[in-house]
Amino acid sequence: MAPKSEVTFTDPVEPSEVGDTVVIGQGKVLTNQQLMPDAGKVPLDPAQTCGRGIVKDIKSTIGTYWVKEMTNFNQKTIAVTLLMFFSVITPTLTFGAVYGKSTNGYMGAIETLLATGWVGSTYALIGGQPMCIIGSTGPLLIMTTVLYGISKNVGVPFLTFNAWVFVWVFAYTIISGFFDLTRFVRLATRFTDEVFAGLIISIFVMDALGDPFSNSGLIRYFQPTHPMHVEYGLVDENYDYLNTAFLSLILGLGTTFCIFLFRGFRFSSFFCNDLARNSIADFAVILSVAIWTGVSFIFPQIPTEKLKVPDKFEPTFQCCDSSCTTAWPQDCEDQLEPWGARPWFVNLGALNGKGWVPIMAAGPALLAFVLVYLDNGITWHLVAHPSNKLTHGEAYNYDLILSGFFNLVNSFLGLPPLVATTVPCIVHVNSLSVKDRDGNILEVQETRLTHFFSHMILALSLLALNALKLLPLPVLYGVFLFMGLSSLGGIQLWHRFLLFFQQPSKYAETPYTKYMKKSRVHLYTVLQLCFFALVFVVQNIKLIAIAFPLMTFLCIPGRLFFFSRIFEGWEMLLLDGDDIDIDRWIALKEQNNKADAGIAMSSRLDALEEESFDSNDEKV
Repeated sequence: MAPKSEVTFTDPVEPSEVGDTVVIGQGKVLTNQQLMPDAGKVPLDPAQTCGRGIVKDIKSTIGTYWVKEMTNFNQKTIAVTLLMFFSVITPTLTFGAVYGKSTNGYMGAIETLLATGWVGSTYALIGGQPMCIIGSTGPLLIMTTVLYGISKNVGVPFLTFNAWVFVWVFAYTIISGFFDLTRFVRLATRFTDEVFAGLIISIFVMDALGDPFSNSGLIRYFQPTHPMHVEYGLVDENYDYLNTAFLSLILGLGTTFCIFLFRGFRFSSFFCNDLARNSIADFAVILSVAIWTGVSFIFPQIPTEKLKVPDKFEPTFQCCDSSCTTAWPQDCEDQLEPWGARPWFVNLGALNGKGWVPIMAAGPALLAFVLVYLDNGITWHLVAHPSNKLTHGEAYNYDLILSGFFNLVNSFLGLPPLVATTVPCIVHVNSLSVKDRDGNILEVQETRLTHFFSHMILALSLLALNALKLLPLPVLYGVFLFMGLSSLGGIQLWHRFLLFFQQPSKYAETPYTKYMKKSRVHLYTVLQLCFFALVFVVQNIKLIAIAFPLMTFLCIPGRLFFFSRIFEGWEMLLLDGDDIDIDRWIALKEQNNKADAGIAMSSRLDALEEESFDSNDEKV
């Protein structure tokens, strides 16, 4: 018998059907799971207790990259600064108006503007993760409403009780950072990140188009009972709400369309050079806002809703008398004018003789801490995902303590609490990134300047409140819609959801579409959508909305324990793992496919040679 031939293959071979085994080496059989036995598992690093995690955070972020992040000024810095200002100003004023209603005027638009301005600009200078944008969130608004109700039941001033709650919250953040409790946020994977991000994106899109749970959105203008129509109808009997509704819809959708149009010029063949194309793309939001704001002034006879901005800079709460315990005009209807605004500094001793309240506040503070921990932690984890190509490190422990301190100061001034906000963070990263034609991030200009300048402008806008009233709200709804739609491109859940409506042979090639059965991919998507729907429902039912972050947190054990019983580790890796681990698995898979094909071809050649040898013996 002739000796075996040695065959070397350099071209990749198509993988065998999912679930099949591949033959490697001397008849050894490996399954897809055996290629990487730990695939799909989420490792947790040992705790860095006694404050070592805080020191590490400071050294690896501020101590290493601060100078570079404060000096990399360029054209994109200006463009993104203005984009983030418009991205933050609208939700800030919107939350401020709701805070005013929920707290009987103790907190309002002025307080929300001031808090967002000083916290955002300060965090940009000393924070560990300056790519994260600071602002108001729905869960903290709901929590503040709950604290207001508790303070009324206990019989102490709301601002005093709120301040004592955040004294405890600050203490909890110090304990959490000292013992490195933020490391548990790292158990969240792409699965949890995308459920949370999808929820926040849905809020932005609904607020822009038409929120079924409120009066915000472009479609809501077609309702004759919209508050704006009621207000203008009382003043002008010839007011036609349909004219306003159609113009508002055109302004909003036109703003969104132009932003995407201008951003598309980056890879266009139009204009003379790359500088012109990149400039138009960088300033897409500003150009679009300017154009459609101008269009709104072309039709002065058709009023559009403007930003609701206070007339002057002072605390929202107006007092009936010098004790400032009653609100004007609700508690003193016969009084023509208020005595004055409340003091800026909260009196921590105004307990109405109930000295036990500061101790009792530790209970509600624990819930507030959980909200701060989860709102911040999941957003930080989403921004720091390896696919975003950030290299300047993360600082969970240090930033959590900073968040506790900022909210402590806010509570002493009667300002609302703030945390990292998801969609503005995603928009911030995407706007500072360089992408290929497929939308994959190649690198990010990691800077503190855009965060600092945008929030400084926000703070300085308190000196020019009348100028903000010129901005049409439908135009800013268009910016909202752009922020939501542009963020969808980075969410794998959205791409897998679209697979339900696509021809299988036309699927974009991804690791999960290439190596997994279609039915398994769809099953994973359906289960993830179920988790999303559960969190969405909880978030929009006011009676239980306070539990929204807790429901989001339950996605972590759901992914770790429930999904691991349904899917194999290698499937979870391809759907939910980091890009580096996925690339490693694919390399092993392709290598094993080559080895399998090589053994099969070698065996075939041996068989042919043996057949030829036997044939020659017969001839002899």
